[in-house]
Amino acid sequence: MSQNIAFVGVGRMGANMARRLKDCGYTVTAVYDSHRPIATALAAELGCAAPETLAEVTAAADIIFTVVSNDASMQGIFFGENDHLLINATGKIFINCATVSPGIHCQVYDAAKTVGAHSLEASMASSISHAREGKLYLMLAGDEAVYTQVLPVLEQMSVNRRFVGAPGRAAEVKALVNMVMNINTAGLAEGLGLAAALGHDLEMIREVFSQTGANSRVLETDAGDMVAREHDCWFSAEHAAKDSGIAAGMAESVGLNLPLNLATIDQYQKMVSLGLGGLDKSGIAELTFKGRHA
Repeated sequence: MSQNIAFVGVGRMGANMARRLKDCGYTVTAVYDSHRPIATALAAELGCAAPETLAEVTAAADIIFTVVSNDASMQGIFFGENDHLLINATGKIFINCATVSPGIHCQVYDAAKTVGAHSLEASMASSISHAREGKLYLMLAGDEAVYTQVLPVLEQMSVNRRFVGAPGRAAEVKALVNMVMNINTAGLAEGLGLAAALGHDLEMIREVFSQTGANSRVLETDAGDMVAREHDCWFSAEHAAKDSGIAAGMAESVGLNLPLNLATIDQYQKMVSLGLGGLDKSGIAELTFKGRHA
């Protein structure tokens, strides 16, 4: 546990990952966020620094986790004009957990290697509570020797892990996971919406779904929220649109048409346009239940 650890991007996921490692006895030396009050509040809680620059974050730690929102944010923290994480980064290990495109992961990997640092993908398929409890599921890619080196840290954060392969490959797998999840969520919302319009008891419908080919993980996690219109955000509609869009870009790059994914993207983008992008992905039911949003 001799490594000093820092976090860049300390929203609900990143902050809970930092808390988890602090609880496990690791030294969290610095936290950084584009919304500075979030970083300073967490720094006060953890008893660590909240540097004003990314270069200071790199200087303060051996392992730097990044948990940012999109490709533009990754570009900013690693390739910013006047301040970025790769300044004096020789020997540092960056573990990048955001769901972003495979291409940006490959760019970061190459840039880190150029300055004598290491970049590892650690794509997450879990929720905020899993981050706090050390029960993430991680898909990892990059250099396997680097993965092995940081495995003791990753084991404290995750209930299971899968090393996928070369740079960009974990991001591809994560995009596939979220694409299928989002399609399943949209399909469930349509099934429940139609059942409601036909006057069926939705408790009965959910029980029947659970015992038949209509069963799915999202039936367990989202169906009750869809019926009750409780869409507290665990994974936002806006992020669903972004992640399914990453999968669409991957499909386009190999000349594959994915009509179900494109239709799902349209639904989540409609939520964003209606001002519902901050709702949980279960909020897609607001578009499919009669008498809710058109």
